[in-house]
Amino acid sequence: MLDHETIRTFIKVAETGSFSQAAAALHKTPAAMSYRIKTLEEHVGTQLFTRTTRTVNLTLAGECLLEHCRQWLSWVDSMPAELKQINAGVERQVNIVVNNLLYQPETVARFLTWLHQRYPHTQFQISRQVYMGVWDALLYDDFHIAIGVTGSESLSNNIALHPLGEISWLFVVAPHHPLAKLSGETIAEEHLRRYPAINIDDTSRTLTRRVAWLLPGQKEIKVPDISTKLECHLKGLGIGFLPYNLCQPWLESGELVTRKVERARQPSQLSLAWKSTGVGKAIREVVTQFQRNEPTIRGFLQQIDRRPVRQEH
Repeated sequence: MLDHETIRTFIKVAETGSFSQAAAALHKTPAAMSYRIKTLEEHVGTQLFTRTTRTVNLTLAGECLLEHCRQWLSWVDSMPAELKQINAGVERQVNIVVNNLLYQPETVARFLTWLHQRYPHTQFQISRQVYMGVWDALLYDDFHIAIGVTGSESLSNNIALHPLGEISWLFVVAPHHPLAKLSGETIAEEHLRRYPAINIDDTSRTLTRRVAWLLPGQKEIKVPDISTKLECHLKGLGIGFLPYNLCQPWLESGELVTRKVERARQPSQLSLAWKSTGVGKAIREVVTQFQRNEPTIRGFLQQIDRRPVRQEH
């Protein structure tokens, strides 16, 4: 009994709260509408509407059916285009993980908008992870492509890489922090460990977690993302390293200062990584966007200050 016409009739009566208004909208007679709904109620074995002389209201069962009918009707309407997209080699689901260092809400929103316009019938999911958590999501969770895995070598034969470049790190403190007074000299570790290190916790659940920078015996304050870490530095809460590009505006304004320390943090090399088996059209196009450095993806590369050298052939 839940054929296409019955579902449209049920939805229209529910939305208008009137058999006559629904009938006018669907170019049917009120009697025909009423008979179809009554037959539907008999088929499902429960009342879907409460009727008065003036109004028609959904019961709780009717509200439940309305939700499912809207979903079904939406799927039926979009099904032909969705099937064509599948036959064209476009994935039904694409899950993308982004390194916390490269994650920008505006960039992600712009990127998702572009993806949705290109592939309107594909479900997209974006996740933000830290350090080895990016690799972890790609290797052990149901993610297909990762923006910003660490390193330039793949951890699996089934994962392809495209180098994005490097992030340089600067040791920075607030100008009112005690270490800010030690300018023109390399600060020894015995002075550094007196102050807490601000770190972002590695989100890996399977691979070995990494600690960005922490001295033996030093207090550590863990924060969830790079934006919070920056704010902690600005407030003078602790010390540590920040990406070169990220802290440049604050260095220019004088709200942060950089100092030389023993054993400075080395640049972090990041890559685009994707599963090379079962790749569909959407993933291939995302990879191409990065390989060609298209405007669509450049926002992800704002913190990268050292780009890979292109090989001439």
